[in-house]
Amino acid sequence: MIVVLDTNVIISGILKPYSKAAAILHLVADGTIRLVYDLRLLSEYRDVLSRSKFNFPKENVEAFLDQVEQEGLLASAKPLKIHLPDPDDEPFLEAALSAGAEAMITGNKRHFPKKQYEGVKILSPAEFLEMMKEKI
Repeated sequence: MIVVLDTNVIISGILKPYSKAAAILHLVADGTIRLVYDLRLLSEYRDVLSRSKFNFPKENVEAFLDQVEQEGLLASAKPLKIHLPDPDDEPFLEAALSAGAEAMITGNKRHFPKKQYEGVKILSPAEFLEMMKEKI
C-alpha cells in the first residue's frame, strides 16, 4: 500500500514507541506500506527530525531518510488546485495525489477539511490501522 506520512506521525512514532504512529513506522520498516516522498517532504523530515529539542542521533535520522529514498516512491508533484488551511501541508497532499497514494496519514486532520481528495483518504494513525485490519 502506498501512503504519505505527515511529519507529525513520524515524530510521534519515534517518541512514543508503543503508539499507533509507531505501529505505522513498523509497517514502513517491514515493507507493508510504501512511503511517497518528494524533495520537499524529505527536506521537511530532515529539518524536523534534526531539531535539537528531539536530540535524535544524526545517523538514525540519515538511516531513516535513506530508507525512505531507497524503498519509497518518488513523486513528481503538481500544485494543488485548492488551498489548505495550512499551506505547509500542501506538499504532502500534492505528493499523495501525484503518486496515487491510497492515504495521507496525519495527526492534524483539521488541516485537511475533506475526508478525501481525489481518492486519497485523509486518515489519523488510528483510522489507518483500522483500515489495514479490514484489508487483512
